[in-house]
Amino acid sequence: MKETEMQQWIQDFYKQRGWSNYGPFERIAFLTEEVGETARAVRAIEIGRDRPDEAVQSADKLKQELTEELGDILGNVFILASMYDVTIGEILEAHKDKLSKRYIKE
Repeated sequence: MKETEMQQWIQDFYKQRGWSNYGPFERIAFLTEEVGETARAVRAIEIGRDRPDEAVQSADKLKQELTEELGDILGNVFILASMYDVTIGEILEAHKDKLSKRYIKE
């Protein structure tokens, strides 16, 4: 699926569940929560989780958790972008341009 198709799919999915009713400040809060969950997933992969109430997980399970959390981040970014009528393609192109200009080879 291309990024514009994925952005539309996510937008439709969120709308069906009423998740699109949240404004940009709530969306940023959800995004922040997902970044924290992604940090937890990375920590579990890199240094483990030393908690007696959590079972040790396989490398495949840890990777799956990380993948899902990164997807949650992207979902929130896609919805936030849609709120401001910005496509993922535009975001990626602007990011590329910014970095290319900032770190131009001399």
